[in-house]
Amino acid sequence: MDHDHRRLGRELELFGTDPLIGAGLPYWLPDGAAVRHALEEYVREVERRAGYRHVYSPVLGKRELYEISGHWAHYSDDMFPPMELGGEQVVLRPSLCPHHAVIFRSRAHSYRELPLRMAELGPMYRSELSGVLGGLTRVRAIQLNDAHIFCTLDQVREEAAGALELIRRAYEAMGIEPARYRLSLPGPGGKYVDAPELWRRSVALLEEVLDASGLPYESAEGEAAFYGPKIDVQVADGAGRESTLSTVQIDFHQPERFDLRYIGADGARHRPVMIHRSVVGSVERAVAHLLEKHGGAFPGWLAPVQLVVLPVSESERPVAEALATRCVERGLRAEVAGPDRGNLGARIREARLVPYQAVIGPKEALDGQVALRLRDGRRLDPLPADEALRRIERLIGAYGTGLWDDERPERP
Repeated sequence: MDHDHRRLGRELELFGTDPLIGAGLPYWLPDGAAVRHALEEYVREVERRAGYRHVYSPVLGKRELYEISGHWAHYSDDMFPPMELGGEQVVLRPSLCPHHAVIFRSRAHSYRELPLRMAELGPMYRSELSGVLGGLTRVRAIQLNDAHIFCTLDQVREEAAGALELIRRAYEAMGIEPARYRLSLPGPGGKYVDAPELWRRSVALLEEVLDASGLPYESAEGEAAFYGPKIDVQVADGAGRESTLSTVQIDFHQPERFDLRYIGADGARHRPVMIHRSVVGSVERAVAHLLEKHGGAFPGWLAPVQLVVLPVSESERPVAEALATRCVERGLRAEVAGPDRGNLGARIREARLVPYQAVIGPKEALDGQVALRLRDGRRLDPLPADEALRRIERLIGAYGTGLWDDERPERP
């Protein structure tokens, strides 16, 4: 089955592009924005529960910031040209890590605060060549799920392992699977920071983390970030083409360049290690992969419309409208598809990608019930409307891929 995300994005009215806005700069339509918001809210919540503190940082930075970080020397080909502003040069940021390093050093830190986990869902910009742009997978404006953990050397293994566990849980919730885990190493050439001892230490640490996790992995030269090696979680599309979705990286370089310090138990100043970590990578690439994996039939918590209410006739419309309003008040994304949109069979077919369809006929309207149809074809016995909404709400709140469970109905 053809699940090309570009075609589905158009047909399902999720996102689009326009030459007037520019290549590699997609816009999000309401249903696509709903999917994106749900994914972002999920990531923020799991990060919060895992002890991350969220920040915001500007999309611009002075050229000097990226000279210090090493991006200007090693990554400038992928950056947009500097802009002159008040006698200074500013750049659209190609990554968030320099900003987070500056935020860390904005005040003194004690060893008791470490590990300090700093997260942001923030935009960044890459000057991709027009020939490689495509749909949501290669874009120039990227919304990145990024985080940086500032920790002691002794904490690196546990923190990196914790990041891998967050990735595993997110993939389970999204209903996707990694194609493989890759240990991305430096290769020949001058695009990497020249610090052999730091590379040796960071590679050894990531190898220990992967070996302890029991995950099978392959090593690949030439795929590392310029400042350090990384674990790349690869996903594949229907044609077997791979891309990197999630990463865990160990960085000794930027803490040194930004002279990051914390006060140790001995009262002396020590250098932290910086772990770069992304659970779902760029929101654009994650949504593209979800579209291609599920064909638009997103897990319930991600679906742009989670429940469609289907009154059999116009007589049931007021009850249907009231039910949809209750859904929205409870945080569910719901809409009414009335007889003006065709007969019941046509409306059921039109809503084939919606996880839950609530049919309301004369009897259901009179009894305060709904007859639920699930996206997978199952039809449930009529349930009290409040019970149906409670069970749907609980399933969606569990961030799973199942549509129903075997919970026994509540007795009146």
